[in-house]
Amino acid sequence: MSKKMIQQVMTKPKEILFRNIDKPEPRKGEVLIKVCRIGICGTDIHVYHGTHPFTSYPITQGHEVSGVIEALGEGVDEKFKVGQLVTFEPQVFCGKCYPCTHGKYNLCEDLKVMGFQAPGAASEYFAVDQSKVVVLPEGMSPDEGAMIEPLAVAVHAANRCEMGGATVVILGAGPIGILVCQACKAAGAAKVMMTDVSDQRLALAKSVGADYVANTTKVDFNEALIDCFGPDKCDYYYDCAGNDTTINQAIRCARKGSKIILVAVFAKMATVDLAVLNDHELDLDTTMMYRHEDYVDAIRWVSEGKIQLKPLMTKHFAFADYLKSYEYIDANRETTMKVIVNVQD
Repeated sequence: MSKKMIQQVMTKPKEILFRNIDKPEPRKGEVLIKVCRIGICGTDIHVYHGTHPFTSYPITQGHEVSGVIEALGEGVDEKFKVGQLVTFEPQVFCGKCYPCTHGKYNLCEDLKVMGFQAPGAASEYFAVDQSKVVVLPEGMSPDEGAMIEPLAVAVHAANRCEMGGATVVILGAGPIGILVCQACKAAGAAKVMMTDVSDQRLALAKSVGADYVANTTKVDFNEALIDCFGPDKCDYYYDCAGNDTTINQAIRCARKGSKIILVAVFAKMATVDLAVLNDHELDLDTTMMYRHEDYVDAIRWVSEGKIQLKPLMTKHFAFADYLKSYEYIDANRETTMKVIVNVQD
């Protein structure tokens, strides 16, 4: 068996090379994963374009990952076995700061994320501490396994609110927005409306569970809210687009006393109508990544058929064509949801 492996490295924006390095040996408490699939997300694309403010080069990417356990280091828990399909949680946290010691390690004061501020898993093999490894159930595919991480983002967002019988609008029908839609429904939302500027994305949202969709280049957002929910509008507004237009649509049209949750990451300083936010006593909340319980819910809801991942899988690329995957995304922004890199089968 070869003791070498291929690793991806983004050396600078829009430049990727592959290097032949030593295959890692799992240290005490580590699990060695034979990487199968890597998903590419919007934040990866920011790194590709050189617009991510907290990533420096060179960097090995890969944080949306599935793979098979190849070997176990000394002292690894007996629940882990060679051959199991797994994913992992890519957060690196200190465990000592106030958020970490109060159960909110996703908000660690020194948080790093594999693939951005720490080496990611875009390699044939990847060794990671057992505390971050999550076993996937039998019957789940490697493709679905690679999408548990972005789904956990959506689950965490949905779990920020009490969903039982709630009414929800989601602004932005990108991959995260559509996953948030499904997560809200799985968590018990009674009715979900989605908005976007793309009919194609809205059609996909409708096919996986959105009750009502509205293209806000063609219909007024406030009128769409009333058409969908009636004059009382809805309980929660999730901004999954992240621009001045969508956040101000939510602020200016939300029912007084309701709640807005910011999911998207703004690329620049926002200009928002805080006077209306204050006057209408709106709660403006935010959501950041996920915790282990969100992975548990994500896996369970996929296994129960409450969340569909396959309709969001747009295209696969070979590991050697990593750069082509980004070029494809740039050329097909409106029609692309999730691109997956096949590292190995």
